[in-house]
Amino acid sequence: MPVYKAPVDDTLFILNDVLGFERYNNLAGFSEASSDIVEAVLQEGGKFAEEVLFPLNQVGDREGCERLADGQVKTPTGFKQAFEQYREGGWLGLAADPEYGGQGLPYALHTAVGEFMSSANMALMMYPGLTQGAIAAIQVHGSDEQKQAYLPKMIDGTWTGTMNLTEPHCGTDLGLLRTKAVPNGDGSYKISGQKIFISAGDHDMAENIVHLVLARIEGAPEGTKGISLFIVPKFKLDGGGAPGEKNGVSCGSIEEKMGIHGNATCVMNYDEAEGYLVGTENRGLNAMFVMMNEARLAVGLQGHAIAEVAYQNAANYARERIQGRALSGAKAPEKKADPIIVHPDVRRTLMTIRAFNEAGRALLLWTALKSDIAHRSDDEKEKQAADDVLGLMTPIIKGVLTDKGFDHAVAAQQMYGGHGYIEEWGMSQFVRDARIAMIYEGANGIQALDLVGRKLGLNGGRAVMAFFKEVEDFCAENRENEKLSFFTKHLKKGLGDLQASTMWFMQNAMAKPDNAGAGSTDYMHLFGLVALGYMWAQMAKAASEKLAAGANGQSTYLENKLITAKFYMEKVMPETALRRARIETGADSMMELAAEAF
Repeated sequence: MPVYKAPVDDTLFILNDVLGFERYNNLAGFSEASSDIVEAVLQEGGKFAEEVLFPLNQVGDREGCERLADGQVKTPTGFKQAFEQYREGGWLGLAADPEYGGQGLPYALHTAVGEFMSSANMALMMYPGLTQGAIAAIQVHGSDEQKQAYLPKMIDGTWTGTMNLTEPHCGTDLGLLRTKAVPNGDGSYKISGQKIFISAGDHDMAENIVHLVLARIEGAPEGTKGISLFIVPKFKLDGGGAPGEKNGVSCGSIEEKMGIHGNATCVMNYDEAEGYLVGTENRGLNAMFVMMNEARLAVGLQGHAIAEVAYQNAANYARERIQGRALSGAKAPEKKADPIIVHPDVRRTLMTIRAFNEAGRALLLWTALKSDIAHRSDDEKEKQAADDVLGLMTPIIKGVLTDKGFDHAVAAQQMYGGHGYIEEWGMSQFVRDARIAMIYEGANGIQALDLVGRKLGLNGGRAVMAFFKEVEDFCAENRENEKLSFFTKHLKKGLGDLQASTMWFMQNAMAKPDNAGAGSTDYMHLFGLVALGYMWAQMAKAASEKLAAGANGQSTYLENKLITAKFYMEKVMPETALRRARIETGADSMMELAAEAF
């Protein structure tokens, strides 16, 4: 049976020692997040993940969701009860606006707890996850009346939310969508059409489901310029704001999927359903992108979270499974064989996963802190700088952490040999669940194109140049520190490859855009390597300083942190040179073959 332990101590190290969480008490919600409160929230969130959510993970995988005869969806055994506990615990509103019933605590703290819960049960956590994205879209673009009607119930988890973009004939190219909206004359619209791949589209865990639906108002321009966003609740609201008459929206079927079986991925049919415009006509994508960007960061977290739980199980297995003898001589002579943890290639695999996981956690929390600054600071310059980082890092977090999350789930499965292919060990589920994260909320190839085609040049390259300067300044400030010079040397080299690749795009992609497309995925991963390396350099600095100050009983933990940092710099960071070399070959060989030759 698989196991899971929430990495509370590592999260506290990042928040307190690396990010200096308490320095941000000037931001709204941070003064309430004292070190004691942060630790208590993480401990309780970890306990809930381990004891309530994780035991249902395999249950959800085995049972899946069931569409009943009346079109309603029944979730797996225990899901409804667990969601009720989640709701009662106030977890969905942890970082939400207190004006609508949220607790207003930092988004970074919400992100930390979100990792634990996604590791424990990714499929179940998608129900509140989609709700949080819908909350963000309504809060930014909804009318005051819409906010008052929907946000309190969504924030307390009584109602949930969804995002409806994809149609059978269009996914990424939303300009092709056909779902239509016809004005009723009273401010509402009749919404008709079909949406597919709708996560949490229907279920039995909430009183109402608030669908956010992209549709085209009759007479609107073709393409993306004619798309509007609508609130379409499963049940219309009565005069008192409670769920009343059933709306014209239903689940036509549940998709048969490779993984995340515990989440109802639905085909949703809209048959003149009553909907209400969010924001301005024909500006629906602007509103939906608030939700999509929130979702992309959440999906990056999912990729990381699955890699973490897969790693924990693989490491446990490697310590216990005996097979062969160590190349340097028997390590367990009293046994017939040594545990496989003694073998260098096993350690290579586990150290690689561990190095990405610990840096990925830091990158997620660092970026979440930027989100807090962007949304809560009173300093306009500080807000802009943080928002720039948030926009730049969104495709990197989504693309890199989900690509690597799947790769590392597979690598963890490999540790088990044939047992990894047998369902009872749980590793197959991690692999199957991790795979979707590379696809939904914008497939990773699209994330790479977004990074290269939009984010690099945005505002004259302001965000990327600021990131380069921040890393350069860190290296310069710590170059003479003998305990950090090793890390800054490797980080500086990786940054050099990233800067050179960025310059190559500037010189070679304007006249020939295929060069940008051909190198975009390599560039996204190159950027990810450097961003993760920057996290490692900061963690190495914090660990070294804490050791020098007496370690506070954490000597072994901190020394292990430095060993893992060294491994990343020696064994992982050199990949930046490979990525750069591939980028600089351009697009010629990639584009030369005729289409019919494939």
